[in-house]
Amino acid sequence: MHVLITGGAGYIGSHTCLSLLQSGMDVSIIDNFCNSSPEALRRVQSLTGRSIHVLEADVRDETALEKIFSGPAVDAVIHFAGLKAVGESVAKPMLYYDNNVGGTFALLQAMQRAHVQTLVFSSSATVYGDPAPEDLPLKETAPCGITHSPYATSKWMVERCLADLHAAHPDWKIARLRYFNPVGAHASGQIGENPSGIPNNLMPFVSQVACGARPKLAIFGNDYPTHDGTGVRDYIHVMDLAEGHVATLKYLAARQQGNLLTLNLGTGQGCSVLDVVRTFEAASGRKVPFDVVARRPGDVPAYYADPSQAQNLLQWQAKRSLHDMCADTWRWQSANPHGYISE
Repeated sequence: MHVLITGGAGYIGSHTCLSLLQSGMDVSIIDNFCNSSPEALRRVQSLTGRSIHVLEADVRDETALEKIFSGPAVDAVIHFAGLKAVGESVAKPMLYYDNNVGGTFALLQAMQRAHVQTLVFSSSATVYGDPAPEDLPLKETAPCGITHSPYATSKWMVERCLADLHAAHPDWKIARLRYFNPVGAHASGQIGENPSGIPNNLMPFVSQVACGARPKLAIFGNDYPTHDGTGVRDYIHVMDLAEGHVATLKYLAARQQGNLLTLNLGTGQGCSVLDVVRTFEAASGRKVPFDVVARRPGDVPAYYADPSQAQNLLQWQAKRSLHDMCADTWRWQSANPHGYISE
């Protein structure tokens, strides 16, 4: 199988690329490297001993899409390309709709012209909005669409568009994968999360505090109705997530007819901020100093998946522990204190 990955040099994209190559699939990538590095792909090729066809271009570039679809026949597409910073999306909503929604439209049109009808879409658990406690763990049937950022709204808009596409063209095979909180790195320490500027997510911030790049962590509230008062989230190892994409592609390829899948990819277990801090300290042997500050508006006490549908359909489940996530993150951070940039 030949798979085209949009945004394949990014955090989740690069790990998924590695898993696809290791499973025997061929990979091409289109990426504009606006928030990723070509070095990630060089390392993936080194780790796997296999080559990747890479086209540096924006997924909204019709000419570039025509070029990549006119090459070796593409069997399926995994669509990661897009912007993902929630705070930035609030400040720049049109940028996010142009990239995330407009980019998907351009890709779908190119796929139609090339008669490629298998797509795995990188969605997000943020489409669930603020779930009620009785909705936990979150099933795919939980209420969606009452979103709280242009980023989340863009993901929900694409999900709806894909449902409409499938209704009009039921021979398409589409999977909408709702990720929870991807963390960790490849066990080699060669590829990992490489945020630019101040990290938006907990794990890379914790790892930067542990290595001394930042003075301390801010914990936003310790008075939630959770086991230790801090917010609880479903953290999934990025390699488990990558393997979920491989399993999804194999599932779709085995179907004789079109499909529209909507699947949660998570562990089904909630871990608190303090759970992550204490586990990271144990895995790294470093202290992670922190201050407790006021809650952030919009944060909910707990948010975790019911991944049973993915487990049943794909014969896949997350198998790496929180300790594995922390140990692999620390291995990556220790070996690459400046990310993919050598200084």
